[in-house]
Amino acid sequence: MSRDFCVSKLWLSIACLLSIFAGQLRASQTDPPKPGEPTDPKARKTFAEAVAWQERGFLAAAADTYRKANKQDGGNCTECVRRAFKLAEQVGDHKAAESAIRDWLPQARNDADRAAGHFNLGMALQRQGVQEKKEKCFSDSCDEFRTALELDPTLASVHFGMGVSEAYLHQDNDARAEFRKFLDQDKTNPAIDERAARYLQRVELARARMAPAFALTALDGQRITMDGLAGKVVLIDFWATWCGPCREALPHVREIARKFQGQPLVVLSVSLDKDEAKWKDFVAKNAMTWLQYRDGSFDGPIAKLFLVDAIPATFSIDADGVLEDQHVGDADIEGKLKKMIAHAAESQSKTAAAGAQPSIGASPR
Repeated sequence: MSRDFCVSKLWLSIACLLSIFAGQLRASQTDPPKPGEPTDPKARKTFAEAVAWQERGFLAAAADTYRKANKQDGGNCTECVRRAFKLAEQVGDHKAAESAIRDWLPQARNDADRAAGHFNLGMALQRQGVQEKKEKCFSDSCDEFRTALELDPTLASVHFGMGVSEAYLHQDNDARAEFRKFLDQDKTNPAIDERAARYLQRVELARARMAPAFALTALDGQRITMDGLAGKVVLIDFWATWCGPCREALPHVREIARKFQGQPLVVLSVSLDKDEAKWKDFVAKNAMTWLQYRDGSFDGPIAKLFLVDAIPATFSIDADGVLEDQHVGDADIEGKLKKMIAHAAESQSKTAAAGAQPSIGASPR
């Protein structure tokens, strides 16, 4: 096959894709706008471009294009800034997320909406502070959280956010007070409640790179929470039955689960399979006896928390819940796990020994 023929084929493919892309844009522009979408014709065209970028997985480009559409619409497109904020957070561009929320705030209709906006702005600033190690971001986030509470004192999540920012500012007593207020007020987030209770007890953990707080019900019916596993090393393995490298890595994961059985290690496999029956059948046939959970896709709640965009991917988490490492593929992590498990076992022994000691003034029997 000649080189010229191959080049011609390539350009033909590109031309076809561009034609399909243009056709989808034209169709999107002729659809009547839904509530919150732009009404200006130029903004509608840009909004359609942003949708096309998003559908093809170019999330950062889509976020920027949604913000452009909002400006073209005179700053009136709530859907533009909502999507821009969500996508910027998804790709970890917290500065872009901050800008999107600042675009949205003038559109807020009431105090409850404004409070939510200032809370999200505070969270974007806090994540910037963590990412860029900037103290000012934490101070600015606290200002946004205070504004949110002035507008809506019932917004419990603000206390948790404020506590984390104050912990990073080493205002530990103030941070503990905020975590206590959150626990007194919040009644709807059990997984976050567990995290707040741990921060209240050990405020230094709020400054650590903690694994995301989550709650799930495993295949065997066990209710699992991230903070409920405190004291144990956790290995989370994201995989799917349709993933060839995942199937190749399976014997290694099985060997780790077998080798460290009875020790302070929890192995949790999180499947991105959409087909539940196929997943269950595969688990049973391959004797996957450790904890199993099906998240359903890359858009599943656990996968999104861990920002998983490729599999196989495994995360090792120490006994305090600190996210130690991420491994894409079947990396050799056994040596590191041994050290983490040994440290966890040593901590458990010390805690048990301390609990067995008689308190001061008590008489041993």
